Amino acid sequence: MTASTHGEYSAKRPASFQWLDGGKRYTLLEPAASPAKGQELVSYDTASGSGRTVLVPAAAFIPKGATAPLAVQAYDWSADHTRLLLFTNSRKVWRQNTRGDFWVLDLQTHALTQLGGSAAAPSTLMFAKFSPDGRNVAYVRENNLYAEDLATHSVRALTTDGSADVINGTSDWVNEEELDIRDGFRWSPDSRSIAFWNFDQSGVQEWTLIDDTSGPVPVTRRYHYPQAGTTNSATRIGVVNIDQPAKITWLKLPGDPRQHYVPHMDWVPHTRQVAAEYLDRPQRDDRIYIADADSGDVRLVFEETDPAFVDAIGFHGLDLDFTWLPSAGKPDAAPAALLCFSERDGWRHAYAVPLSQGQPKLLTNFAADVIAPVALDPTTGSLFFTASPGDPIRSYLYRVDINGSGAPTRLTSSAETGSHSFSSPSPGGQYAIESFSNANTAPRYTLTRLADSRPVRTLAENPELTAKVAALDAPVEFAATTISQGLSISTLLIKPPHFDPTRKYPVFTYIYGEPADQTVADRFSPIYITLRFIAREGYIVLSFDNQGTPEPRGRDWRKAGYGSIGVLSTQQQAEAIRSFAASHSFVDTTRMAMWGWSGGGTNTLNMMFRNPGLYSTGISIAPVADQKRYDSIYQERYMGVPSDNPQGYQQGSAINFSQGLTGNLLIIHGSGDDNVHMAGTEDLINRLIAQGKTFDFMDYPGRTHAISEGPGTYLNVIMRMARYLEDHVPPGPR
Repeated sequence: MTASTHGEYSAKRPASFQWLDGGKRYTLLEPAASPAKGQELVSYDTASGSGRTVLVPAAAFIPKGATAPLAVQAYDWSADHTRLLLFTNSRKVWRQNTRGDFWVLDLQTHALTQLGGSAAAPSTLMFAKFSPDGRNVAYVRENNLYAEDLATHSVRALTTDGSADVINGTSDWVNEEELDIRDGFRWSPDSRSIAFWNFDQSGVQEWTLIDDTSGPVPVTRRYHYPQAGTTNSATRIGVVNIDQPAKITWLKLPGDPRQHYVPHMDWVPHTRQVAAEYLDRPQRDDRIYIADADSGDVRLVFEETDPAFVDAIGFHGLDLDFTWLPSAGKPDAAPAALLCFSERDGWRHAYAVPLSQGQPKLLTNFAADVIAPVALDPTTGSLFFTASPGDPIRSYLYRVDINGSGAPTRLTSSAETGSHSFSSPSPGGQYAIESFSNANTAPRYTLTRLADSRPVRTLAENPELTAKVAALDAPVEFAATTISQGLSISTLLIKPPHFDPTRKYPVFTYIYGEPADQTVADRFSPIYITLRFIAREGYIVLSFDNQGTPEPRGRDWRKAGYGSIGVLSTQQQAEAIRSFAASHSFVDTTRMAMWGWSGGGTNTLNMMFRNPGLYSTGISIAPVADQKRYDSIYQERYMGVPSDNPQGYQQGSAINFSQGLTGNLLIIHGSGDDNVHMAGTEDLINRLIAQGKTFDFMDYPGRTHAISEGPGTYLNVIMRMARYLEDHVPPGPR
């Protein structure tokens, strides 16, 4: 495998934009015309894609006393479009660049002012946003919430208890990682108040990451990380009046705040009410409460239970907040219902949940899963979403009438087989950015009119990349493999160039197998580029999606492995490769290797330990060797709390079966992995040493779970893996 595996196979994507005039126009930052420097903000007409207009020239982004414009990374409009909020100089917080500097540009006076006041150090503000009336901006700084008056630029602290233990307006590590909570506050519709998350981490175990290489002596970074079964943060939702910051009203959610989660929170439009999603610690009981913002009193409007686990209801929302269904003919009135997703009938379906009284109304009445919602058009009463009945590796656009009872209608043409996904819906739900790709066709991005699935304008496309991938002469194919009880397993297959079906080839299987992802999907994927290059070396490349992966095959498929993660996946992956080999004579069962990362690294260990001799070689990257060592939210969701399922944790953890290792094993881990700690791998290494097992290990100093930091790192991982593969599983036909 050569260095060309990476570097020239990245797809072009469209620039991010924002909507204007209810979706009639959109704006984006573009490079300023020469000889000017920097960026200018321009607008386009949505329907035609033409009419480019410069709204803000690059010169307007130059601060007083400076000679160059700000390097704007993101921006937001005030509601009356007289001001712009600019985000610059950002820094990463765990996964994303959510900390930086914010400036306000007044488009009437042309004044450009940095927010935060004299007390704010550079790159310390987070999630700044205008109040609905445009008079204030609120932001988080060093775990406290602040409001800044835009007329006087006076700064008010709305919370004062922020510390290393107490977090206001953003998230602790585990809630960010597993529930995607980052921006942790919301302005009220009347601009009087802010609702916010509060996390108290006191009592949560601390973890220390050691960085040996960034300076002359090691440095440490400590943070709170709750492992399965240990103490969680106490989670609360508070409401603070910006004119009375000393008084905070806490929502009266029931129970111990350390024994539940609040995945989503938002204001009910046109009211003084706050909606909060409330999920119990075992994640089997999910509720929606509506709270009075002034008293904190709550009432239950929806509850979803499951003997396995419940997907957070709000997580499937259009913008990670709640999606409200308006009262008929009353767009400015309080909404009549909330859009929720439930698997109560065996499929992931959309329901309209009344906010007053009554039963949830099924909206998507068909025998299929909703893969993802796309947009809501209240004018026509249309809910747009993606689905793929009977075809779990693809996705297409569907529409359903939220006021009727008919079955959903497919809008995507049958001419393009693959995966259609959508983002950035316009305010009225008329348009969205559509991405189409399949495993052998690089993405094409269009501005699409949803009502008839008609592309209005191509925003970015990648024909050169498609041609470059085709030239590798290793196309991705899909099939189905039958295992026990007649179960059909989605299968990915890549054959080497000049494949001869009369000869026998070594096998390289790429595995994940856990509930967080599927590896077999008809969409363009960077990992498929890597797999093609492996195939080109003379390997048959395979991947299987066992039960328990998130394929859209219904509730029972996705939750089949509950309480036995690592057990069911190992059984079905072993059955799949045996079945495939038995039905394909070109498979050389004496030369078979497996590779996986994270959960896939875990399942690689499981396969090597539990099925000695099936695969001669395994490459495990950043695995969870002992499930008790992983974080509380993820592991307990799929396994339960350890004290309730001790046998499941024992049987599911690969470390407890390491005595079964008979082949070649390479373990790779980054010492700076904040997600899956190196300590679990070190436990496994000690166990293998004590058992007299031979194995190989590579530590990437200071690298995170992605093992991508620093020039050449990811390529080095892939090349090391390729060399190990070729050393132990000789390539080419026999």
